[in-house]
Amino acid sequence: MSVPQLRLGVNIDHVATIRNARGGRHPDPVRAAKLAIEAGADGITAHLREDRRHISDDDIARLKASIAKPLNLEMAATPEMIDIAVRTRPRAACLVPERRAERTTEGGLDAAGQRAGLGPRIAALREAGIRVSLFIAPDRKQIETAAALGAPVIEIHTGSWCHALFDGDKSAADHEWRRICDGARLARSLGLEVHAGHGLDFASAETIAARPEIVELNIGHFLIGEAVFTGLAAAVKAMRAAMDRGRANAIAEPAV
Repeated sequence: MSVPQLRLGVNIDHVATIRNARGGRHPDPVRAAKLAIEAGADGITAHLREDRRHISDDDIARLKASIAKPLNLEMAATPEMIDIAVRTRPRAACLVPERRAERTTEGGLDAAGQRAGLGPRIAALREAGIRVSLFIAPDRKQIETAAALGAPVIEIHTGSWCHALFDGDKSAADHEWRRICDGARLARSLGLEVHAGHGLDFASAETIAARPEIVELNIGHFLIGEAVFTGLAAAVKAMRAAMDRGRANAIAEPAV
């Protein structure tokens, strides 16, 4: 069995965060999306939050009209956001938890606890031809619920692993890595497409790229931070190279 190609989705939210800090039009997240694609991104991710703290409705409309690669709309599973997605029809919609007080998405979606409400919203997105993914922790209950709900894709929340790596907590990092590996294997055995993201940098992206079940990484904050020093194109190219190095070490596992 061959190892699936690893795709890179670049999240351009924090280009909009910088723009909104002062107001006006600069820097433009649509321009950033085009640069990222030219540098090797396979798709663009943007999170339209309820409070519109970074990406705006106009940004989403312009991204949909302007980029040649798939647009992945991150969003809460609210009626407002479902309506926007159905009207806009991005290639994909990733359902995430959202709290106004949080600086960034703090954890995975509780698909198991919200199963009744998620079902019809996932169905509405799929009926509109939108690929649905659920941003969840690598927990058996959440993964099995995602499969039962008919979401064809999950995105594994890698934040706890990345934070442990950053803190130098080897025990915690090893524990979280095992959870990611076990979760990815389980998801693949259930027929789910597996993505991953949150907190990834060059080193952690290279490591996780070796997991054969994972076919897409979505990375944003780190790349925008690196772009301050090296430029966005250089940061995306370096990330693509790190992922390719990791993928070269991937070993296909037998189908379960």
